[in-house]
Amino acid sequence: MTERINPASVPSRTLYTGDTMPAIGMGTFGSDRYTPEQISEAVAGAIEAGYRLFDCAACYGNEAQIGEVFDAAFRKGTVKREELFITTKVWNDMHGRGNVLLSCARSLRDLRLDYADLFFVHWPFPNYHAPGCDGDSRNPDSRPFRTEEFMETWRQCERLVDMGLARTIGMSNMTIPKLEAVLPLCRIKPAAIEMELHPCFQQPELFKYCVERGIQPIGFCPIGSPSRPERDRTPEDIADTQVPELVEIARAHQVHPAVICLKWAVQRGQIPIPFSVRKEQYLSNLRSVTEDPLSTQEMEIIKGLDRNNRLIKGQVFLWPGARGWEDLWDLDGTITK
Repeated sequence: MTERINPASVPSRTLYTGDTMPAIGMGTFGSDRYTPEQISEAVAGAIEAGYRLFDCAACYGNEAQIGEVFDAAFRKGTVKREELFITTKVWNDMHGRGNVLLSCARSLRDLRLDYADLFFVHWPFPNYHAPGCDGDSRNPDSRPFRTEEFMETWRQCERLVDMGLARTIGMSNMTIPKLEAVLPLCRIKPAAIEMELHPCFQQPELFKYCVERGIQPIGFCPIGSPSRPERDRTPEDIADTQVPELVEIARAHQVHPAVICLKWAVQRGQIPIPFSVRKEQYLSNLRSVTEDPLSTQEMEIIKGLDRNNRLIKGQVFLWPGARGWEDLWDLDGTITK
């Protein structure tokens, strides 16, 4: 029998809309290393274990298999639909008028849901790349961020809320300059923004910017993504779980350093969405936020570990003429209106 952690013991976050979501969830991106069946089997185990937040996306290629798991759990009575918080995302090749609704409809069909709790714009530009491509891949049709182009997609997301197909909507992989350009134009403000967040990449300015505006940060790669695709690896990357100070804190708590990353994330206020297909790992991940919190001193030590070490650089989305992955993140100080 699967060990079960009482979902009521997991902290929650309240969005500005009044909707609540668990303070930790399970990611479902693993298509570079695991089959859809392996990932959906992990989701099934995670539901039994007490997880109630699942972060899905059309481009992960496994929503149909995960939908079978959700449907089985509902029919079995393991969990009710309203007890789960399920997110999905529109992929880059489905931006714009008409396509967003189609993308949402396909995801809801595959996930066997009537609505998504949170629907994201996965990346802020329609720069497509084929699944499993290498880091040197470039699509000649790629182009820089354009405010009005993004807003056309966002307006379609707002329609999803109007239609009851999404309870809330959010953005992902944004920067402060991009948010400064689009937030004044939004009829419905994003309830959450997904961003890369881990001890060696804390994005303090963006994190603060979101919190001050009532937007919930959701952190992907919360333990430094040791199983991320090869295309996202570069020699200068830092492994969070091997940083001596973090290892020392983990030793004091008698847990793996990954557990410390998750404790820090939840106590800081973001929602981490770690991914694992191994039962002992996803159980440990969920349990980490229900017991043995970090001290104020330990939180300060981890705050000092930020190395501005972005792991998911997104270079496969670069456009002709771009100088490097830094251009995706507005590090040159310019943005296309």
